[in-house]
Amino acid sequence: MKFKAVKGTRDFYPDRMALRNYLAETWRKVSLRNGFVEFDGPVLEYLDLFSVKSGDEIASQLFSFTDRGGRALAMRPEITPTLARMVNAQINALPRPIKWFSLPRLFRAENPQKGRLREFFQWNIDIIGSDSVLADAECIFTAIDCLREMGLSAEDVVVRIGSRPLTVAALRLAGVNDSAMETALAALDKRPKVSPDAFAEMAVAAGIPANSLDKLCEFQDAKNLSAVTASLGGADADSAAEIAKLESLMGYLDNMGVGDYCKLDLRIVRGLAYYTGIVYEVFDAAGDLRAVAGGGRYDNLLKLFGGPEVGATGFGMGDAVLEILLAEKGKLPDLSAGLDCFVIDGDGNLLDKVLEAVGRLRRGGTAADFSAKRQNVGKQLKEANRRNARYAIILRADGIGVKNLATGEQTGVPIGEFLENPSAYMI
Repeated sequence: MKFKAVKGTRDFYPDRMALRNYLAETWRKVSLRNGFVEFDGPVLEYLDLFSVKSGDEIASQLFSFTDRGGRALAMRPEITPTLARMVNAQINALPRPIKWFSLPRLFRAENPQKGRLREFFQWNIDIIGSDSVLADAECIFTAIDCLREMGLSAEDVVVRIGSRPLTVAALRLAGVNDSAMETALAALDKRPKVSPDAFAEMAVAAGIPANSLDKLCEFQDAKNLSAVTASLGGADADSAAEIAKLESLMGYLDNMGVGDYCKLDLRIVRGLAYYTGIVYEVFDAAGDLRAVAGGGRYDNLLKLFGGPEVGATGFGMGDAVLEILLAEKGKLPDLSAGLDCFVIDGDGNLLDKVLEAVGRLRRGGTAADFSAKRQNVGKQLKEANRRNARYAIILRADGIGVKNLATGEQTGVPIGEFLENPSAYMI
């Protein structure tokens, strides 16, 4: 019987593992330099943590089961509810604002598509304990900082920024009542992904009056904040406050030097039920791929889990779409594994000396290896090149030859002198 990986999962052979590690290491480096600290939680949570509080989109995408004790459990499809649970457990002991990041392995029971898998890794950035728009700006900046670190410019990616409260205000003006609001928001969230006719059918089925669709589309397509105000018929006090938040956000992002990556786009709604304020998604500039990242403000989430009402904002960035984008833009670095040196038995009978040298080099922090086979120098040199070694250390009874495998230059040195300070000969 021939076994395959489960549909929607991936095998990480060494080359794939190198890419996975590169993404994780970059995410971690960028998080730390932006002042975030790392956390994680369990892969398994009680089913209610997701199915009760996260809305239909997540609840319908769970791998869930009942354990031997009769408990309903789920493999985490996202980590934000876990974050809320953990913060609530120590809310009075944690200094605010809480700036946490995580790199969880997540699972969603859905049909695999390009850039969307059943098992994936995701970078999460969250700030809890701040009501200021500056916290939203920090999260967006951190996302852009990572993309810039990976070589992506404002010509490659764009952060599209919307507002959940303004979208709710536009829906109310369109005649949508509160009982149908979440369904209507879900329909609007899908508008950029379907044809105009399909959207109209979906919107009406969601409770949006057909005669309000043109006005609603005018609001979503507003190119600037003045057009947003006009589409709302002159904003009331609440909407004016939300428009002011967007204006402040754009100003902060300009001040931080990343405004050229950002664009107002009120078609961005975000599907999850817990968003309460500014929302955003990151796309490739051409719009050919799924969102690379998405997030926003979720001020009510801790309260939903039995905690206090605390300002909170954050985003998630998945590895699958990001990997596709980096490959398409030619931004993947050379991740081929390499050695500092490959120690070669130049006489064919010096295995004990080879092992001594390799041991000394490794203990000193040098990445070193050798041939497990007894073979001639030529074959050992071929293996050194195949292993991407920078230097070949050719060991003979009377000394060592240090060969630069990129230039072919070779230097002779006594064995003891080399082993005392190998870095001096491998510059």
